[in-house]
Amino acid sequence: MARLEVPRPATFVTLTGFMGVGKSRIGRELSRALMLHFIDLDRYIERRTGVSIPDIFRHLGEEAFRRMEREAVRELAGKDYLVLSLGGGTFVDPENRKVLLERGPVVALWASPETILERTLRKPGERPLLQVEDPLERIRALLEARTPVYREAHVHASTDHRKVEEVVAEILEKLWRHAKARGA
Repeated sequence: MARLEVPRPATFVTLTGFMGVGKSRIGRELSRALMLHFIDLDRYIERRTGVSIPDIFRHLGEEAFRRMEREAVRELAGKDYLVLSLGGGTFVDPENRKVLLERGPVVALWASPETILERTLRKPGERPLLQVEDPLERIRALLEARTPVYREAHVHASTDHRKVEEVVAEILEKLWRHAKARGA
């Protein structure tokens, strides 16, 4: 069967940003708009290992999880027709960052620490890094440390107090501009 050529600014897009900024939700809708497959990296790792992310952190530790993440990123970067939503710390790893920045446009999503806290409190047991006495302070500290890394992304969009459709429309516009600037 002939491949259907659909006009799109990219065939591989990565979404990065802090936990709770909306990477999975925006990623799903962006993948529909671009007619690409969607993969949430954390869910991918859970399916591959048969173990939840909180259990991986609890029983094997963060370093074991980060190794699994690097392997999954290398594998998925070899695919096409994909929107890949990363975990909040995935892009911080220099190896992951290099692979993904070279692979295709990386979109960083942003939200205020207060918005992030409100969103992450909806599923408290799923956020191992926030199992601390003052999660808002933890969010602020981690976000401050990760901001320079997230700034390396090609495209940026805020999700604070915005509808998913609005954010997706902004990302699409910016992806087209990025593609044109690169001569694609």
